[in-house]
Amino acid sequence: MTKRHFLRRFGWLPIALVVTLAISLLAGHLAEQRELDSLRQSGRTDLQLRQDLLDSEIARYRLLPLALADDRDVGAAMAQQPGAIDALNRKFERLAKATGAAAIYAILPDGEAIAASNWREPTSFVGASYSFRNYFIDAVKNGEGSQFTLGTMSQKPGLYLSGRTQSGGVIVVKIDFREIERQWRVAGGITYAADAQGVIIITSRPEWRFRATRSLSREELAQFRSQIQDNKQRAALLRLRNAPGGLVSLPGNKERFLQVSLEDKTIGGTINLLIPVSNKVEPIANYVRLAAGLLAAVFFAALWGWRERAQRRAERMATAEARNTELEQAVTQRTAALEHAMEERVASEKRAAELREGLRQANRLATLGQVTASVAHETAQPVAAIRNYANNGETLLERGEVEQVRGNLQAIARLTERIGAVTSELRGFARKNPGVLRSVSLAEVVDGALLIMREQLSAVTFTSPAISPDLMVMAGKVRLEQVLVNILQNALEALDGVPNPKISVMLDKADDHVALEIRDNGPGVAPDIARDLFTPFVTSRASGLGLGLVIAHDIMVDFGGSLRLIPSAQGACFRMELKRP
Repeated sequence: MTKRHFLRRFGWLPIALVVTLAISLLAGHLAEQRELDSLRQSGRTDLQLRQDLLDSEIARYRLLPLALADDRDVGAAMAQQPGAIDALNRKFERLAKATGAAAIYAILPDGEAIAASNWREPTSFVGASYSFRNYFIDAVKNGEGSQFTLGTMSQKPGLYLSGRTQSGGVIVVKIDFREIERQWRVAGGITYAADAQGVIIITSRPEWRFRATRSLSREELAQFRSQIQDNKQRAALLRLRNAPGGLVSLPGNKERFLQVSLEDKTIGGTINLLIPVSNKVEPIANYVRLAAGLLAAVFFAALWGWRERAQRRAERMATAEARNTELEQAVTQRTAALEHAMEERVASEKRAAELREGLRQANRLATLGQVTASVAHETAQPVAAIRNYANNGETLLERGEVEQVRGNLQAIARLTERIGAVTSELRGFARKNPGVLRSVSLAEVVDGALLIMREQLSAVTFTSPAISPDLMVMAGKVRLEQVLVNILQNALEALDGVPNPKISVMLDKADDHVALEIRDNGPGVAPDIARDLFTPFVTSRASGLGLGLVIAHDIMVDFGGSLRLIPSAQGACFRMELKRP
């Protein structure tokens, strides 16, 4: 074969190889970018769910220290009342177990912890001083504070949320993120949350905690160490190297990762997800490169065969078509598989949205049920009294006692006015409008309550002191009657089946307040029920709603007074205290 003939026959081969390589690389690059875009979009969705999990966990505890700051048990412990600290220790222990908080503790204004949920443990916070903690300083100064730091006793990291009490002390709730970090690890990839300085505080890789994602200035490093308040040298730099294709890699690791980041206002920084691409993007890109290279090779081989031998052109073209068909089927199958995966992802997101809407609907129905139960509970006694007056009036009418019938009808009219007043009060309560307090006659309130309960009280021995019409208290007449009727009704139900049942009302007057004590000789309130007596839906009666005492307690608080169960030698005794004008 002459040189000229050889060049004419095979001279185009280097060009074909270069073109084939270029096509293969370009196709692989386009496929990789397409897969990266798809992976980035799904990663953002995944990261949003992980961020929602973190934010919801923090939001679940944010109001807890502020709510406990106004708790009367906390106030009693801060005032060093006898037995109050022990009671608060046990209360914090139960509350931490119920809410999942890592720790709950109370700090005096001088910084000493006096009660804690871990009071039984060797590493108890009780007696330790936290006056140097930023969350204590911020709470004393601004009313509330937060700090992500290491525990002085446990050396475990967590978020500390604080709130100032009325006496100047501080309530602190610690949140432990180990469960969230575990869920992040199970979900795959590497997830970490960094603060405003770029220091990692929460991560699915514990060895990354307190590593800096960028170089810190002296001021930033000092601010970080002030926040952590730990004498160890931390904030070492975590170097994430840039890799080709807009990816990153870890030190000492050739694997490439796609990084997705979102701003997080809750922690004041960012939350990040590193997704490995070696087992997701690279196989597809390599497959496309191979397919494109094969297609190009087949094309040039077919062209060479056509030019080389015309008689074998049809056979070689058939072979090329067969190869093309095989490759196209493989590409089609892979494309169909990817489309199916995308459809499943869209369906999963749709199901998640439907589940969230179902939870919202359930919450609305629960709220509607509570309001309906309140209306039914607060109108039950007046309706029962109206029924009794109507039945009695029918008997009196048959006897011809017209004046007494007229009296019953007038009582029924007053009771219907009361029902209207109660529903109006409940509407005001739904609008968070407690109404205007005014000076009312305590005697009129007691007479109004006895008007409703007269028929039921006839079945027991009932005693009540003579109250001067001039004795005035600060309240709302209908709502105060509502409280008294509720307590009398509970006493009557407690006396069911008790021999020689008795109910007595006692009056206690002082210069600035008036108190009514309602006693019965029933079985009393069980200690386990008494502890949560004013908690919604807590009741010892199978037919009870557990709302009456909760509503009564809230009404008394609105009046600036109080309602509490006091110790009694026999039966139960409720004490109602009201301010005098």
